[in-house]
Amino acid sequence: MVCDQGGERPTAGTGRGSVRPSRGRHRPGTAGAVDAGHRAADHGERGAVTAEIAVVLPALVVLLALLLGTAHVGTVQLRIEEAARAGAREAMRGESMAAVEQTVQRLAGSGARTRVGAAAGWITVEVRTEGETPLVGLLGITLEATASGKDEHGG
Repeated sequence: MVCDQGGERPTAGTGRGSVRPSRGRHRPGTAGAVDAGHRAADHGERGAVTAEIAVVLPALVVLLALLLGTAHVGTVQLRIEEAARAGAREAMRGESMAAVEQTVQRLAGSGARTRVGAAAGWITVEVRTEGETPLVGLLGITLEATASGKDEHGG
Protein backbone atom coordinates (compact mmCIF):
# COMPACT_ATOMS: atom_id res chain seq x y z
CA MET A 1 0.00 0.00 0.00
CA VAL A 2 1.44 3.28 -1.10
CA CYS A 3 -0.07 6.70 -0.69
CA ASP A 4 -0.57 8.64 -3.82
CA GLN A 5 -0.28 12.39 -4.06
CA GLY A 6 -4.02 12.93 -3.78
CA GLY A 7 -4.14 11.89 -0.13
CA GLU A 8 -6.07 8.68 -0.90
CA ARG A 9 -4.88 5.14 -0.40
CA PRO A 10 -6.01 1.86 -1.95
CA THR A 11 -8.37 -0.28 0.07
CA ALA A 12 -7.43 -3.91 0.64
CA GLY A 13 -9.73 -6.48 -0.99
CA THR A 14 -11.98 -4.07 -2.88
CA GLY A 15 -10.33 -4.26 -6.24
CA ARG A 16 -7.74 -2.38 -8.07
CA GLY A 17 -9.37 0.95 -8.65
CA SER A 18 -11.01 1.44 -5.27
CA VAL A 19 -9.63 4.12 -3.04
CA ARG A 20 -10.80 5.61 0.20
CA PRO A 21 -9.78 8.97 1.59
CA SER A 22 -7.29 9.00 4.43
CA ARG A 23 -8.46 10.30 7.79
CA GLY A 24 -5.54 12.54 8.76
CA ARG A 25 -3.24 9.64 9.63
CA HIS A 26 0.05 9.76 7.81
CA ARG A 27 2.66 7.13 7.54
CA PRO A 28 6.32 7.96 8.09
CA GLY A 29 7.93 9.23 4.95
CA THR A 30 4.79 10.86 3.58
CA ALA A 31 4.25 14.57 3.06
CA GLY A 32 2.19 14.84 6.25
CA ALA A 33 5.07 13.54 8.32
CA VAL A 34 7.37 16.16 6.83
CA ASP A 35 4.90 18.92 7.81
CA ALA A 36 4.69 17.56 11.36
CA GLY A 37 8.51 17.57 11.51
CA HIS A 38 8.60 21.23 10.51
CA ARG A 39 6.07 22.10 13.20
CA ALA A 40 8.17 20.33 15.85
CA ALA A 41 11.30 22.14 14.64
CA ASP A 42 9.47 25.49 14.87
CA HIS A 43 8.66 24.85 18.53
CA GLY A 44 12.30 23.95 19.23
CA GLU A 45 13.54 27.11 17.50
CA ARG A 46 11.14 29.25 19.53
CA GLY A 47 12.57 27.78 22.71
CA ALA A 48 16.11 28.48 21.52
CA VAL A 49 15.25 32.10 20.77
CA THR A 50 13.71 32.49 24.23
CA ALA A 51 16.86 31.08 25.83
CA GLU A 52 19.06 33.41 23.80
CA ILE A 53 16.99 36.43 24.85
CA ALA A 54 17.18 35.31 28.49
CA VAL A 55 20.97 35.25 28.23
CA VAL A 56 21.37 38.52 26.30
CA LEU A 57 18.75 40.63 28.11
CA PRO A 58 20.73 41.12 31.37
CA ALA A 59 23.77 42.20 29.36
CA LEU A 60 21.65 44.74 27.48
CA VAL A 61 20.22 46.08 30.73
CA VAL A 62 23.73 46.52 32.19
CA LEU A 63 24.90 48.22 28.98
CA LEU A 64 21.93 50.59 29.07
CA ALA A 65 22.62 51.38 32.74
CA LEU A 66 26.25 52.17 31.92
CA LEU A 67 25.25 54.44 29.05
CA LEU A 68 22.73 56.30 31.20
CA GLY A 69 25.23 56.56 34.06
CA THR A 70 27.87 57.97 31.73
CA ALA A 71 25.41 60.52 30.35
CA HIS A 72 24.47 61.51 33.89
CA VAL A 73 28.13 61.99 34.89
CA GLY A 74 28.63 64.23 31.85
CA THR A 75 25.60 66.30 32.74
CA VAL A 76 26.71 66.72 36.36
CA GLN A 77 30.21 67.73 35.19
CA LEU A 78 28.77 70.44 32.96
CA ARG A 79 26.55 71.64 35.81
CA ILE A 80 29.42 71.99 38.29
CA GLU A 81 31.62 73.74 35.70
CA GLU A 82 28.89 76.34 35.24
CA ALA A 83 28.56 76.64 39.04
CA ALA A 84 32.31 77.24 39.40
CA ARG A 85 32.24 79.95 36.72
CA ALA A 86 29.25 81.67 38.29
CA GLY A 87 30.86 81.49 41.74
CA ALA A 88 34.12 82.95 40.39
CA ARG A 89 32.23 85.83 38.71
CA GLU A 90 30.51 86.67 42.00
CA ALA A 91 33.76 86.42 43.96
CA MET A 92 35.54 88.68 41.42
CA ARG A 93 32.81 91.32 41.86
CA GLY A 94 33.42 91.31 45.60
CA GLU A 95 30.34 89.36 46.77
CA SER A 96 30.47 87.69 50.19
CA MET A 97 31.59 84.08 50.55
CA ALA A 98 28.05 83.18 51.67
CA ALA A 99 26.64 84.58 48.41
CA VAL A 100 29.26 82.71 46.35
CA GLU A 101 28.49 79.42 48.12
CA GLN A 102 24.75 79.96 47.74
CA THR A 103 25.13 80.48 43.98
CA VAL A 104 27.32 77.39 43.65
CA GLN A 105 24.84 75.30 45.69
CA ARG A 106 21.94 76.52 43.57
CA LEU A 107 23.65 75.57 40.30
CA ALA A 108 25.62 72.47 41.31
CA GLY A 109 23.21 70.96 43.80
CA SER A 110 23.10 70.72 47.57
CA GLY A 111 25.76 67.98 47.71
CA ALA A 112 28.44 70.17 46.11
CA ARG A 113 31.36 71.44 48.20
CA THR A 114 32.87 74.83 47.43
CA ARG A 115 36.35 76.19 48.14
CA VAL A 116 37.31 79.76 47.33
CA GLY A 117 40.94 80.82 47.26
CA ALA A 118 42.76 84.06 46.42
CA ALA A 119 46.41 84.51 45.42
CA ALA A 120 48.32 87.25 43.55
CA GLY A 121 45.17 89.11 42.54
CA TRP A 122 43.36 86.03 41.22
CA ILE A 123 40.33 84.33 42.73
CA THR A 124 39.81 80.60 42.23
CA VAL A 125 36.60 78.72 42.96
CA GLU A 126 36.69 74.92 43.18
CA VAL A 127 33.52 72.85 43.18
CA ARG A 128 33.43 69.12 44.02
CA THR A 129 30.58 66.65 44.14
CA GLU A 130 30.14 62.91 44.49
CA GLY A 131 28.22 60.72 42.05
CA GLU A 132 24.50 60.93 42.77
CA THR A 133 23.08 57.87 41.02
CA PRO A 134 23.39 54.34 42.42
CA LEU A 135 25.64 53.12 39.60
CA VAL A 136 27.95 56.15 39.73
CA GLY A 137 27.88 56.11 43.52
CA LEU A 138 29.13 52.52 43.49
CA LEU A 139 32.09 53.54 41.38
CA GLY A 140 33.07 56.28 43.85
CA ILE A 141 33.53 58.98 41.24
CA THR A 142 34.23 62.50 42.48
CA LEU A 143 33.66 65.26 39.95
CA GLU A 144 35.40 68.60 40.23
CA ALA A 145 35.57 71.88 38.36
CA THR A 146 37.68 74.99 38.81
CA ALA A 147 37.22 78.54 37.59
CA SER A 148 39.55 81.52 38.11
CA GLY A 149 39.36 85.21 37.45
CA LYS A 150 41.13 88.48 38.19
CA ASP A 151 40.01 90.09 41.44
CA GLU A 152 38.27 93.35 40.45
CA HIS A 153 38.48 94.87 43.92
CA GLY A 154 42.14 94.05 44.64
CA GLY A 155 41.64 92.31 47.92
